[in-house]
Amino acid sequence: MRLTERTALLMMLCMMVVPLSSCSSLQSKTPYGQPDVIDVVVVTGGHGFEHDPFFELFEGYDDINYVEAEQKDHSELFEDISDWDYDVIVLYNMSKSISPKRQENFKALLRDKGVGLVAMHHAEANYPDWDEYRKIIGAKYPLQDQTIDGVSYKQGTYKHDVDLTVQIADRKHPITRDMDDFEIHDETYHGLWFASDNHVLLTTDHETSDKTIGWTRPDYGKARVVFLQGGHDSKAYADPNFRRLVAQSIRWSAGR
Repeated sequence: MRLTERTALLMMLCMMVVPLSSCSSLQSKTPYGQPDVIDVVVVTGGHGFEHDPFFELFEGYDDINYVEAEQKDHSELFEDISDWDYDVIVLYNMSKSISPKRQENFKALLRDKGVGLVAMHHAEANYPDWDEYRKIIGAKYPLQDQTIDGVSYKQGTYKHDVDLTVQIADRKHPITRDMDDFEIHDETYHGLWFASDNHVLLTTDHETSDKTIGWTRPDYGKARVVFLQGGHDSKAYADPNFRRLVAQSIRWSAGR
């Protein structure tokens, strides 16, 4: 059943069994498929996070609708894409496996359908055995010592509760246009593999972090791809600059 049909059914049932006022939250949700609204699926699973504060990142925008897709077996969202409803995928999962069929479906969504991709934070460690994934998102967090493209990498490191300065590397890009450098309380990563053709948007000089912390990728087929390395907990989610980056990344990846 398409999401638009489910919404209509839920509204009908709600009005049949409870007062109309109890349906207000459902009615206020803009229906999927509206031409000026970006329909977003936010993929979670495989890593704990502060659920409700995180989803406030996607609230308050007339042009962004979202639904959560929590993955139980790591990647079931991509098992059948014949009735795909979404304009943008936001990856906030840290999943272990994805079958060859699901890999091909994931690539087809981007390459052929032009679905936008915004990957965030611990999604750098997604699908560690699928080599194409690191090329799609432009980075890989080594979960163990390994060799990537002939270069040896130690297991990556991270540090919680860091106050760092986010530097805007490209002030002309639509995601970061007119933004100034800002301070944020977040988690840092160090020791990642990065693609050489990333277009860098955000950097930092913090000693516990790699310099690059936000970038876009060359188009993957028809898709626009962006990665934001920040976003560990509620302190980061609530930061107005980070909220702006997330919203603008969704809009840019959707071609808006």
